[in-house]
Amino acid sequence: MTTVMAASCSFVCCGEEREADKAVVVRFSNGSVQNADKLDFSMLKNTEESNPRKKTRRILVAESDRLSYVGQNFGVGSMKCNNLCKYYVGVLNKQTMTMEVHEAQLFNMQPVIPGETTDSAKPQDTTQTYREKVDLLIEAFGTNKQKRALSSRRLNQVGSETLQQAVAKAANTVIGEKGLEALQQEVADAESQGDLALHLPPCNANADKREDVYPFDELLSPVEFGALEQGGAKMAALTPEELKKMKDDGRCLSIVKHLENLPTESESRDKTARCAFYLSLLLKLARERNITRKFGQEEGCPRIIQGKLFKTFTVETFNNGRIQNMVSSSMRVKLAAYCLALLLHMGNMTADLTLLHRDLGITEARMTEVAKSMRLTLVKPARGKGDNIELQDDSRLAALVLPLIKYDHFTERRKRKKMH
Repeated sequence: MTTVMAASCSFVCCGEEREADKAVVVRFSNGSVQNADKLDFSMLKNTEESNPRKKTRRILVAESDRLSYVGQNFGVGSMKCNNLCKYYVGVLNKQTMTMEVHEAQLFNMQPVIPGETTDSAKPQDTTQTYREKVDLLIEAFGTNKQKRALSSRRLNQVGSETLQQAVAKAANTVIGEKGLEALQQEVADAESQGDLALHLPPCNANADKREDVYPFDELLSPVEFGALEQGGAKMAALTPEELKKMKDDGRCLSIVKHLENLPTESESRDKTARCAFYLSLLLKLARERNITRKFGQEEGCPRIIQGKLFKTFTVETFNNGRIQNMVSSSMRVKLAAYCLALLLHMGNMTADLTLLHRDLGITEARMTEVAKSMRLTLVKPARGKGDNIELQDDSRLAALVLPLIKYDHFTERRKRKKMH
């Protein structure tokens, strides 16, 4: 028995191959092709070669007289096996008996019927809620009763876009009627307004000394008090004529009263003058509405004092694309409380409420409410004699007396008149 040995062959390495050198292996999805020689193959590649994700994309087209086939190595119709492993094709040269091995890629050729558009499978909408999916099922397979209930619910439901449009239209109508500034004022008041106690200066109700009930350092820190040196010197240097002019203007009566009676002792005189300058800035701030960064520059207000005023006594609002500082109604109450506390330190724990409410431009009832919230004792001065009798009758003082008095807000309410 003789054994016939098959002819041997050797493998030849083709070296490093480029993407264009890869062999193409096709598979027809509708069966095998009998006359493959009559097919005209053409390879199309992506033009964006600089894009690493698109430069390897290929489309293979096979055309015949009857039908055309298209295959691609990307997208939904591509074969996933190209990404999982590598395929190789051996080409045998019968004369040299050497086989060249080339890397290959597979294409799944699908027939293309002229005039028919192939819709790719739409991915499932992940944004749909469970309720929306159930509604789609009811539309397709639900009973007549379920479909009527679905239709009724949709008719009674207001869409989110419609609701937003209605809200925007109503907001524009309100802004047009009241005005933007009035609405901003209401919003600022609503945000900053609350219990009046929130706007009072820090209070130590258990203090043994009257000066420690509303500590001076809480009104003006040592650094801030030192920055008022030049302003206090200007106040102390005012002439009687200048004080008379301020008094005639009727806006700084509280300041004029203390400047006309400055202490003779140097330290007390300097402290009163500095407090008078700071009080003038508070009164000016209370009369303003919208505050700019130039506030206090004419008076020589130090930068640290300006920052304290903006941070403590103003609220920020957004208008015309920029942030503005404004003094709301509640901030004016806060200014009144701090001015009153400062006047207590300037006047031996006694302050004139009548002059202060005139300087601030608020009502006497509001000023009295602030004084009661600070637990001050209200004093009506005795009737005087001479030219000041009319002024003395109209003046009302507030004094800090220990222990602090506590007012009952319920008994202070005005009783309504009965209708007969």
